[in-house]
Amino acid sequence: MAQEYKLKGLSALDLKNGEKREVEVDGIENGKVLLARVGNTTHAMSSNCTHYRAPLKLGVLTPEGRLTCAWHGACFNVGTGDVEDAPALDALAKFEVYERSGAVYIKGEEATIKASRRNPNVKCAAQGPEKVVVVGGGSGTIGAVQALREQDFKGEITIISREPNLPLDRTKLSKALIADKSKLEWRSQDWYDSASIATVSDEVSGVDFNSKSVSTKSGKSFPYTKLILASGGTPKALPLPGFKDLSNIFLLRTVSDVQAILGAVGEEKGKNVVIIGSSFIGMEVANALSSNNTVTVVGMESAPLERVMGSEVGKIFQKLISKSGVKFHMGASVDSAQPSKKDQSKVGSVSLKDGTSLPADLVILGVGVTPATEYVQDNSGIQLEKDGSIKTNECFEVESQPGVYAIGDIATYPYHGPGGNGSLTRIEHWNVAQNAGRSVAARIAKPSVAPKPFIPIFWSALGSQLRYCGNTLNGWDDMVLQGQPDEAKFAAFYGKGDTVVAVASMQMDPVMSQSAELMRRGNMPSLNDLRKGKSVLDVGLPSEVKI
Repeated sequence: MAQEYKLKGLSALDLKNGEKREVEVDGIENGKVLLARVGNTTHAMSSNCTHYRAPLKLGVLTPEGRLTCAWHGACFNVGTGDVEDAPALDALAKFEVYERSGAVYIKGEEATIKASRRNPNVKCAAQGPEKVVVVGGGSGTIGAVQALREQDFKGEITIISREPNLPLDRTKLSKALIADKSKLEWRSQDWYDSASIATVSDEVSGVDFNSKSVSTKSGKSFPYTKLILASGGTPKALPLPGFKDLSNIFLLRTVSDVQAILGAVGEEKGKNVVIIGSSFIGMEVANALSSNNTVTVVGMESAPLERVMGSEVGKIFQKLISKSGVKFHMGASVDSAQPSKKDQSKVGSVSLKDGTSLPADLVILGVGVTPATEYVQDNSGIQLEKDGSIKTNECFEVESQPGVYAIGDIATYPYHGPGGNGSLTRIEHWNVAQNAGRSVAARIAKPSVAPKPFIPIFWSALGSQLRYCGNTLNGWDDMVLQGQPDEAKFAAFYGKGDTVVAVASMQMDPVMSQSAELMRRGNMPSLNDLRKGKSVLDVGLPSEVKI
């Protein structure tokens, strides 16, 4: 039952519009709430983001009441507490707040105040003719199915995934190498059961768009009225000598992959680990395995992540991870994998084209993914793009198949963020997939709803936490670097002409979240203004969204 609690250190609700303040709750150990004033009304809510518990006092509050977390871009409505943007799944709890006799109080339950979240109400007994089938079990899937139930969709929902687990936090596989699926799954089986969401462990083998049914390798068939394709990506292998034949060469996509990698590393560690690929997966795994192992990263670029971030910023990441003992061979090309002298069935070294031989007890490949669309590859009802992805409109609906949607790694969609101008792009980001899933759910539940605009956001663990927003699908030709790059404390602004199209930051919160909101509203400073020293944190946020 809700009780009254006094807020420490407050005699009045004296916040100004746009102000937020974290306050302690008297009588609850470590109990805190966040106060935020929007439109002359003060709101009381959970003090921490429901994603990874970042303090929301560090976030960005907009004039209409969107509160964006500074860490990973999760966004909430301060009026309702509801989630507005990924990657948060749980809403913020809201509390009645009021003044009395020179003090400020809230009403709430102690457990809710401590939990700093409100679980979504998704309980449902499926009914009616509507049948939504979702292919895949990743970020887009959990975003879609939860949002469908939150928006009062009563039809049947079926998830078909070939992974031996429920939808989980895949980002922690490469960043932390967590091998226990129970620590990664977003929701329990009981949660899906209570929401009347069927979870099927099987592999989709085909789609009949005429009869509207999905077939699986086990011989089952699932009819649908709406279909969401969210099958994700397939890690690329290397078509080079030795890589197909030798063991202890790993891809990384699933919990099973992590279990195999950790099994090869062993409890005693001390292994020679060669990681091929210097993009996000490779760099994150190198960082995660650097303790008590000899880790070497091989990359074709002059600096890690050079294609996305540029060599100047890429060298910051290289310096950070090198502090953990990781070695780099940049500007290098792989020739072959050679067998171990002790066991000819296992890898023993990796040969580079310049003649260098790198000792390897295990090899991990981080050389990109391809869209996992093999189940519709030869389907006359759909035409795949050259990269194997599926083209959609702004609603993520497949243009040739009304009622069929594609989201996540497999979707190529029109991008309307800065520098996009509606150009088609495919973005392999966790937040993009989940936001797309939420958008599709809104479309299915309420067909008249317009697509909700969002700016792509992602993050990475590279010795320090990287935040990134925007997209450089049409390239970038200039960059402004603010902060202290030598200390890995920086904000990098990437421009196409004078338009900022992407922002990367480390230890500069909430620069990324502020930039994402400015991009949504068409109020991002020009590259020239930033070069002159202007700070995005000093720029006001208009109420109107312009993308």
